[in-house]
Amino acid sequence: MNYIRPLYGSKNDEVPDVVRIEDLRHVESTQNDPKSLTTTAINQEHSELYLEAIQRYPVDAAIDKDEEKRLIRKLDMRILPLLGICYFFYVCPVKHLSIFLPLLYLLDSSLTMIYQYEKLPPAWYLCFNIFMCGALMCQAVSKNFATLSALRVLSGAFEAIADPAFMLFISTYYTREEQPSRIAAYYLWNGVGVAGGGLIVGAACSFWGIVLTMLLPNSPTTFWGFTRDERLMIIARVRRNQTGVEQRKIKWDQIKEAYLDYKTWLFFLLGVVGNIPNGGISNFSTLVIEGLGFDTFHTALLGIPQGVIVVIWIVLGAIANNYLPSNSRTVVSALFMLPTIAGSLGFLLAPQDAYDGRLICFYLTGSYQATFVVSLSIVTSNTGGQSKKMIVSGMIWFGVCVGNIASPFFYKTEQAPTYRLGIGSLLVSNCIELLLFFVIRYVFIWENRRKEKAREALRDQEGEDELTLNATARIPTSCMYTDGLVS
Repeated sequence: MNYIRPLYGSKNDEVPDVVRIEDLRHVESTQNDPKSLTTTAINQEHSELYLEAIQRYPVDAAIDKDEEKRLIRKLDMRILPLLGICYFFYVCPVKHLSIFLPLLYLLDSSLTMIYQYEKLPPAWYLCFNIFMCGALMCQAVSKNFATLSALRVLSGAFEAIADPAFMLFISTYYTREEQPSRIAAYYLWNGVGVAGGGLIVGAACSFWGIVLTMLLPNSPTTFWGFTRDERLMIIARVRRNQTGVEQRKIKWDQIKEAYLDYKTWLFFLLGVVGNIPNGGISNFSTLVIEGLGFDTFHTALLGIPQGVIVVIWIVLGAIANNYLPSNSRTVVSALFMLPTIAGSLGFLLAPQDAYDGRLICFYLTGSYQATFVVSLSIVTSNTGGQSKKMIVSGMIWFGVCVGNIASPFFYKTEQAPTYRLGIGSLLVSNCIELLLFFVIRYVFIWENRRKEKAREALRDQEGEDELTLNATARIPTSCMYTDGLVS
């Protein structure tokens, strides 16, 4: 019988020495309680590649670091530009029709569309949605509200799957440590779209959807342009995430677990409070800037730096995450909440005639974008099981929709041009979000301690022979949350 040494997420974890290769056909890690873990078969179409990857690279040390660096650069060149351009195209119609978008996201919502990712090739499904999103820009010629609303419902349906899809691709090809900077790499195109989205037409979006079918991979096992050895290394690298492998079957037990897991609702709340500011800034930023005393022309010009500053904030967030101690994403997220809180306070408290100072304060409020990008990587890094991962990703984006819907109600016409209630809602939401990051961090620490105690109890009860697959399935180290690993 063949045995290998398993690959785990933390260097400090005590792990079993061997795992049977035959049993690895049925392993998919999840984040639930050790005794309720389920097993499932990996994608049987390419099971031989997964097994070969495990045999060739049984431990981290088996992967040559120089070869891995070259592979990461190749992945960056092949994946990140594709996702970035996709995000740019999605942002363009969103910014032009932003009043309708939150409602229409809710009508279809990621929670229903993402189920299709369990059944269909994810890249092709994303390409189809991008093509249809571009085609539906024909709504610009609508002559009445009913037609426009109907087309926006369809458009919202095709737009809703974008962000959960991007999170899926990032978690499929990158390790936990690499995910924050890669999410930032495509998300910064949000700022590019804000600054220059008016130059792009829907036809280009549809054309890009066609091109994408030839460039974006459905799976590491079918990634053209990569040798077999490189594909094996891709599989072996991301296995250290311990969050599951490619799966095309809906696991209803994981879906149930996702909705019953209180951490799912913490992520949902994070999406809500993180996007109450976003909804106001996206929809009313031009009115707020105009209310500072600028004419229409200068208001339009001052909107361009806003998009550029968003890009800068996101880049700074990625850099901070890379250089600060590991397992500190919640801390990084909290740090980048401070400028937006300071900006909100300055905007509210500064004299009404301090136009330049209040404009600078308004620009400072954009730092929440960096926070949100880093927080997305917290979700992708700490959720295991394909079905559960898609539900949790959908829930945070469902929270995004709710936050964007609620936000405009805080901006009262009679309060123009200061919109004190709107800016106040931004401040309160930011403070709640700041506290929420510390709650999530200490929840992770508590969960890790609980799981470590359970693992030690099982280790005392069972012999070493039992701790081959059983320890991996019942108490996998994937359950060790990254921001709860305090060194």
